Amino acid sequence: MASEIPNKKVAGAPTPQNTPSNNAPISSRAQQPGVASIKEEDFDRAAAASIFAQNPALVSMIQGKLGSLVGRSSGYIESLPPSVRRRVAGLKGVQKEHSKLEAEFQEEVLQLEKKYFAKFTPLYEKRAKIVNGNAEPSEEEVKIGEADEEEDEDKEKDGEEPEKVEEPAEPVKGIPEFWLSAMKNQISLAEMITDRDEQALKSLTDIRMEYLDRPGFRLIFEFADNEFFTNKTITKTYFYQEENGYGGDFIYDHAEGDKIDWKAGKDLTVKVESKKQRNKNTKQTRIVKKTVPTESFFNFFSPPKPPAEDDDEAEEDIEERLELDYQLGEDIKEKLIPRAIDWFTGEALQFEQMEEEFDEGDFEDEDDEEDDDLSEDRDEDDESDDENDGSKPKQEAAECKQS
Repeated sequence: MASEIPNKKVAGAPTPQNTPSNNAPISSRAQQPGVASIKEEDFDRAAAASIFAQNPALVSMIQGKLGSLVGRSSGYIESLPPSVRRRVAGLKGVQKEHSKLEAEFQEEVLQLEKKYFAKFTPLYEKRAKIVNGNAEPSEEEVKIGEADEEEDEDKEKDGEEPEKVEEPAEPVKGIPEFWLSAMKNQISLAEMITDRDEQALKSLTDIRMEYLDRPGFRLIFEFADNEFFTNKTITKTYFYQEENGYGGDFIYDHAEGDKIDWKAGKDLTVKVESKKQRNKNTKQTRIVKKTVPTESFFNFFSPPKPPAEDDDEAEEDIEERLELDYQLGEDIKEKLIPRAIDWFTGEALQFEQMEEEFDEGDFEDEDDEEDDDLSEDRDEDDESDDENDGSKPKQEAAECKQS
């Protein structure tokens, strides 16, 4: 929901005239402002890139200079008359009151989320019983669902009769591979699931969540007995900072995951590589096996940690991983759990694609429009040339235009 928002970076900088004398405490990992007012057309980009590429020390020096300007006063506010500075201070007091109301608003939104989550919970519990074969849906629920399916089929009807599937001799319990299928239809999760992971995720019986007493939430993955690990549940908890952010939002702090108790030789987060070594003296060879990390969905339970303050090189990579890790948790909390059946059938994917197409359809590159105009002008010029030069056959002109 909207109340729980990650620690977003602050883009852009205040105007030099109004630069505050102290850094604004917006977040602990706020991005340093950049100089967004310089236009690319004002200098030769290729030449500048070449200069910077050949002089990394120059780049470092410029970054240091720009960084040192952040938070430094330009002297404008200090030069104002006392009566005006008093009004500026008064506006800060008004803003403080606004920030308090924003924090109250976000807290009330969170309490409203929790109130309705308590109403959703019995429905999630009923879903889990049906998925795992411990209960059957009521006749009324089936009737409503079938009516919904018929409506969708009427929209997509192409004249072909649907293929009839007979009931197997052995009764099927629940809905096999329900959560695995739902996760594979959720794009951000599907990218993390390897073929090796699928065998373990087939034993996934439920995914649920719970709110913490402090700002944050916990994702709970429940598993049946399987050949890979002994855990019955594996959880991952997302924590927020105690103090609200600049706009009253909750600021994401970090995540913690459970340790997975892998059975011998079944750890899906590592792979064994064999390497041949030769003794320099005896010339004998031996095979050395080495365990190395590998891609797996279960790395989700070992979230990245925020970088150390003095480790600038790793900071950008870690920030991206932290953002991705948080977004995956939000996708599970906000999309997968509430509408698991729609992800299982693939209906949710259609709605998500429609939203993406709508968002992208609102905009088009100006360069493309200019290119289209230029191409139309060229076509008109070609046509006028064809009309003026009657000695050239039209077919030859058309071929020229295609080339």
